[in-house]
Amino acid sequence: MDSRSLIDQIPSLRRYARALTGDAWAADDLVQDTLERACHKWQLWIVGSDLRAWLFTIMHNVFASQARRATPRATVDIEEMAPQLEGAESHRDRAIDLQRCLMMLPEEQRAVLLLVALEDLSYAQLARVLNVPLGTVMSRLARARVRLQELMEGAPPPAAGRAPLRRLK
Repeated sequence: MDSRSLIDQIPSLRRYARALTGDAWAADDLVQDTLERACHKWQLWIVGSDLRAWLFTIMHNVFASQARRATPRATVDIEEMAPQLEGAESHRDRAIDLQRCLMMLPEEQRAVLLLVALEDLSYAQLARVLNVPLGTVMSRLARARVRLQELMEGAPPPAAGRAPLRRLK
């Protein structure tokens, strides 16, 4: 792997990291951690294979590890404050609303949606990046699209905890 081919991937990595984290500083840190890990593990990359997919796999794994270790932060419920914040809607408001709705999606759905929409990865590439079956990629993408549309249309955000599983016969 030469340094030029690695450098050429940085814009894509930054775009995906920004969409994943929702924060420019956290995204830059994630890209830095990804590139650092790639440089340390460069001997694992198979020459001739898809460098971009390999880097996205590393980024996905780094992000998942960081998310598991992260301590919960105090947050403000924007839905409660919405009546106080009402104003004239603009295109910028709609973009901010899209970002907010994307961040409400479960991480596994958001990752699939962003890699397909922003980075134009094929379903097969995405299955390799996320290390899941192709059917899981398609299922997550379908659920992400439906849920994002519901959220953009004003559906309530998901409850804090997951609904308990039910046994079906």
